[in-house]
Amino acid sequence: QVQLVESGGGLVQPGGSLRLSCAASGNIFSIYSMGWYRQVSGKQRELVAVITSGGNTRYADSVKGRFTISRDNAKDTVYLQMDSLKPEDTAVYYCNAFSVTPSPKDYWGRGTQVTVSS
Repeated sequence: QVQLVESGGGLVQPGGSLRLSCAASGNIFSIYSMGWYRQVSGKQRELVAVITSGGNTRYADSVKGRFTISRDNAKDTVYLQMDSLKPEDTAVYYCNAFSVTPSPKDYWGRGTQVTVSS
């Protein structure tokens, strides 16, 4: 089992910045990748950014150049630095961990609200 705890959401003005954190615990050695997804009420959850254990990253086109995902292996924590925020970035952001052993499985945090508004 893997447990994920997110922090760092809140209210920010357009053009502002926020940093989300996600701390993993439990069977962390089974984790292949960690990432962030977001969901707006009534819409499907969508990928924002993901980083593999090897450090490879992938971003949604809508956030490229504005968001940066990183990880601190010593702290078992993944970060999402969000700059130049737009109102359309408003959503609940969920941390995800994809584990490959003993079998493929997704783990999710409880989510943190990000609101971009003036």
